[in-house]
Amino acid sequence: MAREDRPAARKPYLAGGAEFAALYDVKRLQVSQWISRDQTLDYRYAKIISGSPYWLLQFARRFGETTPRPRRLNETELARLVEEQAPGYWVGEVEQLPPLVGQAEVTALFRLEDSALVRKAVGTGRFRPADYTLSGSPIWLLEPIIEDAPSLQASARGVEWAIDESILTALRDGTYDGPGSKIIPRGRAAAKAK
Repeated sequence: MAREDRPAARKPYLAGGAEFAALYDVKRLQVSQWISRDQTLDYRYAKIISGSPYWLLQFARRFGETTPRPRRLNETELARLVEEQAPGYWVGEVEQLPPLVGQAEVTALFRLEDSALVRKAVGTGRFRPADYTLSGSPIWLLEPIIEDAPSLQASARGVEWAIDESILTALRDGTYDGPGSKIIPRGRAAAKAK
């Protein structure tokens, strides 16, 4: 079945930092402060993809009720996110998520030199469009990428697009710890980590 003919895959509802901020009508920096300074937010209900957190939308929509000072949810923004990610479904635990990948994981999976090759393949239509764009970053469901791999490999020129089976296994079973699996501190946090 051609990529254009496939029915859209159902995907779990998620929110990146920018979407989380929009849900509570705050600046994105405030979300970082909830994590680092206030510690009212953590990564327990987030999946780290390409070095960034993506929270379960189910958790994000209830977050405001759990803070010392209740925060009001922007219902219009919630509805927009649900519509944008349709057809979707609600997930309550990170372990219930299907394997999800960003550019860092795709680069490692296909043993590419850098993520520019992924961006170029997406831009030319050789690689499937992202299933999500959250906080400005593309995210894909892993399994459709694997289904597309043979045609991607057959049309490749100069880049092999060979799947690293050990990375594929780790992505599928939730044990992947390669590039993109952790949040790398930046700015002041990076200086403190040294």
